[in-house]
Amino acid sequence: MKLIRLITLFCAAMLIASGAMAQGKKGKGNKKAPAALAIPELEKKDIICFALYTVSDEVLKLTAQLYPIPDGDTKTVRLEIEKDGEWVEIARTEAIEQGWTAPFRVEDWDDTRTTKYRVLHGDEASYEGTIRRNPVDKDEIVVAGFTGNSINAKHGGDLSRQDLIDNVKKVDADVLFFSGDQVYDHNRHYAAWLKFGRDFGEIIKDRPTLCLPDDHDAGQPNLWGESGKISTLSGAADGGYSQPGDYVQEVERAQTSHFPDPVDPHTVGQGIGVWFTNLNWGNIDFAVLEDRKFKTGPAGRVPKQGPRPDHILNPDYDPASVDVEGAILLGDRQLKFIDEWAQDWADAKMKVALSATIFCGGAHIHGNANGRLHADMDSNGWPQTGRNNALRGLRKAFAFHYAGDQHLATVFQQGVDEYGDAIFSFCVPSIANLYLRWWEPLEPGPNREPGAPEYTGDHLDGFANKVTNYAAANPEKTPAGNLLNTRAAGFGIVRFNTKTRDIEMECWPRNVDVTDPEAKQYPGWPLTISQFDNYHPRSWGKLGELSFDVEDPVVQLIDAESNEILYTVRASGKTFTPGAPKDKTFIVKAGKDAPDTIVLEKATVGSEAHSVTLP
Repeated sequence: MKLIRLITLFCAAMLIASGAMAQGKKGKGNKKAPAALAIPELEKKDIICFALYTVSDEVLKLTAQLYPIPDGDTKTVRLEIEKDGEWVEIARTEAIEQGWTAPFRVEDWDDTRTTKYRVLHGDEASYEGTIRRNPVDKDEIVVAGFTGNSINAKHGGDLSRQDLIDNVKKVDADVLFFSGDQVYDHNRHYAAWLKFGRDFGEIIKDRPTLCLPDDHDAGQPNLWGESGKISTLSGAADGGYSQPGDYVQEVERAQTSHFPDPVDPHTVGQGIGVWFTNLNWGNIDFAVLEDRKFKTGPAGRVPKQGPRPDHILNPDYDPASVDVEGAILLGDRQLKFIDEWAQDWADAKMKVALSATIFCGGAHIHGNANGRLHADMDSNGWPQTGRNNALRGLRKAFAFHYAGDQHLATVFQQGVDEYGDAIFSFCVPSIANLYLRWWEPLEPGPNREPGAPEYTGDHLDGFANKVTNYAAANPEKTPAGNLLNTRAAGFGIVRFNTKTRDIEMECWPRNVDVTDPEAKQYPGWPLTISQFDNYHPRSWGKLGELSFDVEDPVVQLIDAESNEILYTVRASGKTFTPGAPKDKTFIVKAGKDAPDTIVLEKATVGSEAHSVTLP
């Protein structure tokens, strides 16, 4: 039986209601939905749009996304798996009417085998996919990264995503990472999210997927969440959310309820939840960070030095003056999580941090070729103290940083006290580049790689943060013709080799076949680093080589005077030569899966090699 009129009228009523709620404070009517967001006519059998899942620590989290369920129909949704050739129900849940999500949580999941699943509703609707086995036996874990899913046809957005789908299948990505702005409609997240699912559901249903809600997903152009406060300024630079709390909750339920359980689930203002957590998959431990939710807004705290509270157009300003006391980036709860995560190497060979954007001002020119901007407080280069605290925590795990948001693909090595003393970050290009940015410093960068462009090398960003650039996919100054590639649209692939500990970054334009030997990446890619490059300060020396009687032990370096843990990492093989600051004394701990044994008590740079037998 078709639901043509009923579904269409029901959806229209819901969209109008949500739009009126979102704009109620401003007294504006809702805008007409773009054709791309029209909810299609459906039969009952098609009421399940798509499904997302993760598996971590033997817990399956899966969220089915439904179209609106008509009044009178059951809201019960079932989850079945194929076992011994038969379908077996393992869970059921009630669809949540606000957003029509159906979240499942299944404990004691066997992640050693691939399992077919299907989501069922009523007597007719069925949606099938595959829960992959944990690829712990693979040497290379492939993570495809995306950001900026604009559907604005003017900028190449309202086009097929089939090239992205095909390439994910060709490389057989193990994990999908959408760093933010999956949705650009600021009042109709539900309709736009269904469009996202129709575009990407074909690949999402069969592999672990992480979608990090960013500012546009939450219904605003920029986001400084300030722990859930209500924003009252246009542009939200005073901090907080422009949309009501229940709207934000709906967004986060749709995009993150399939994440592993949050590590610190206490809500923030307006009843908004948190979703920062970690996903352990393929012997890689991913920290999933919320770099918007707790961040302080600049308006009223930092003197306005441009047309907007968050844009600084004064080249003579003192960067230290904006690093105001009390300004927050990740906040204490996430910093505590990072500190504990950095020390926990159970079932992990490599560590990766995922967030919406990178920890620096990653662009000089915004919007158009003449739009030079000295500093942008929407970037995570500000506040500087919060930025440095985040980097100090992440480098303790030799974590690689994977992000998006900037619309401009870049690779930076971050610096805190000196150039190159922190982690590498890869910002992927936008799927469709709505708003252009360029990395174009006024002076050539020192310490560039031989033959590298002048914009690479050591630089200070607009907040005087130390950054070393290795690559930037700048768009053409006057984009024309191919709307996608002249605007430097594309996606990223990172290959994590858990055996060699190499990290290979790839940055691809749209509409290419990544398996074609003739296909070219953006200039500067591919780029390969070692896991151990993520904390390798230029000023450091080395302790004596340690030889162990076990493979891949966990090693920890501690400052003997302050008792501060400098880092914890899983070694590669049976030898490890710890890097360390000069003119200090260190304690070295090690163990098979945790640093539980002191192996050196007074180690210094240049000390002798040691053989270690672990209990």
